[in-house]
Formats: sequence, C-alpha cells, structure tokens
Amino acid sequence: MALLKVSTKSSATSVAGAIAGFLKEEGKVEMQAIGAGAVNQMVKAIAIARGFVACNGIDLVCVPGFVDLDIDGHEKTAIKMLVFPKQP
Repeated sequence: MALLKVSTKSSATSVAGAIAGFLKEEGKVEMQAIGAGAVNQMVKAIAIARGFVACNGIDLVCVPGFVDLDIDGHEKTAIKMLVFPKQP
C-alpha cells in the first residue's frame, strides 16, 4: 500500500493529485501527518481528492487512526488515514 507523508508545507492540491493517482493504481492509500498543520493539509487534500474522483463515480472512505513513529530516536505519534473507494 502506498504511504503519503504530509507536512504543514505540503500543497493540499498536490497531495490530492497523489491520492487520486494511488487510488487509480493501487486502490487505496495510507497517509500520515504529525502536528495540527500537517493534519489540516491532509484533510484538505482528501476533500480535494474526493472532488477529483467524483467525476468517475467514486466516493471515498477515510478511516483515521494513530501510529507511533521513531523519528531521530524520538517517539512521535502521528495521525494516519486510510483512504479507499466506497464499495456500492
């Protein structure tokens, strides 16, 4: 499964394009963000991607969760989001 790491500086539109591309290629994508600004960009990207794929009759499902990451020897908790098409 593809993993997209989103930061505060990530362009929501660019991330949305990546989401749409991974959904087309792999059928689902996992996203991770640490911090309020990064989570904000992640949620905006999902909303934009939803618009991108809607023209193909696809609606998205998002499943949030937590993941503990080791970054430079420090444990950080990130928000993860699994994004995949809604099944009819």
